[in-house]
Amino acid sequence: MKALILAENDFEDLELFYPYHRLKEEGFEVYIASSQKELRGKRGYTINADLSYTDVRAEEFHALVIPGGKSPERVRLNKDALKIVKHFFDENKPIAIICHGVQVLISAGVVKGRKIACWYGVKDDLIAAGGEFVDGVAVDGKLVSARHPGDLAEWMKNFLSIL
Repeated sequence: MKALILAENDFEDLELFYPYHRLKEEGFEVYIASSQKELRGKRGYTINADLSYTDVRAEEFHALVIPGGKSPERVRLNKDALKIVKHFFDENKPIAIICHGVQVLISAGVVKGRKIACWYGVKDDLIAAGGEFVDGVAVDGKLVSARHPGDLAEWMKNFLSIL
């Protein structure tokens, strides 16, 4: 099984590396897609992207993760990244987002009517887009969302149970 992470610079380090390694522990092949080759997190950790957004064949992936930090502000500007997100929603595939990751979903137009957890600073954006803010970890169908790094364990536990 294959999992995909969408990320840009200034991702929240724990929110990318924690699911990256947890999914690998569970036997997933994990790939990172980005508009650039080398990515640097908010805390200075680096990781290389495996694919550009245009090279992603979304139908080949079984799960999607969108970490937070400032990365989602950049991911949401890429039309190919948004097409990937829409594919996952259209095909009802498992998706995990955390923190500011909801910004990508808002730009993809997929939050209306959904219960979603996110960073408090973007909850008004979620609500304005038609979503319902959850103050904790939320599971809405195959979408698992969380607010911040304090939710990592519960977030991944719920995501892995769906997978």
